[in-house]
Amino acid sequence: MSTVHNEVLLANREYAANFEDKGDLPLPPARRFAILTCMDARLDPAKYAGLSEGDAHVIRNAGGRASDDAIRSLVISYKLLGTREWFVIHHTDCGMLLFTNDIMTDLLSKSLKTASIDESGWHDCCEGGGSHEGKFINWLTISDQAQSVLEDVIRIKQHPLVPADIPVYGYIYDVRTGRLIEVPEATKAGAV
Repeated sequence: MSTVHNEVLLANREYAANFEDKGDLPLPPARRFAILTCMDARLDPAKYAGLSEGDAHVIRNAGGRASDDAIRSLVISYKLLGTREWFVIHHTDCGMLLFTNDIMTDLLSKSLKTASIDESGWHDCCEGGGSHEGKFINWLTISDQAQSVLEDVIRIKQHPLVPADIPVYGYIYDVRTGRLIEVPEATKAGAV
């Protein structure tokens, strides 16, 4: 077992020892909203949105993008669990700004090992063992943060499984200050 594995299990034992009545929380989120945000480890939606366990659904993926799977989760959140408002929250200094679909496809075709980046671009550590399957995936990379928030809000609002009466707000989380910065065009596009 790795050090990280052991640390996670130890932390879980400590958490479970103080779990108290959290097992009695209801299934639907108490505050009836959902957040779609990035998986970046610097983002803690519980802290930046003032959440306690049981308050809201938090859906995370690379970039916080409105992928088919993210929309699937949002629709379940509304249809079966009663959320009534949604937030799309991307963030500054996002790794999704650092590559394109072509770069990712090229890297994966050469090697499945972790790549590195420097001032001259992305580099694979090794040759061989790659796969061309990456060309069949839209990696939903980002070239303009505010534009990507707007695109995701519009995609969600226009999805045929999303009711018109769900407001969708668009924000960018600033990793340097911890502030949420509204993308007014996105919030306007997501209005009811």
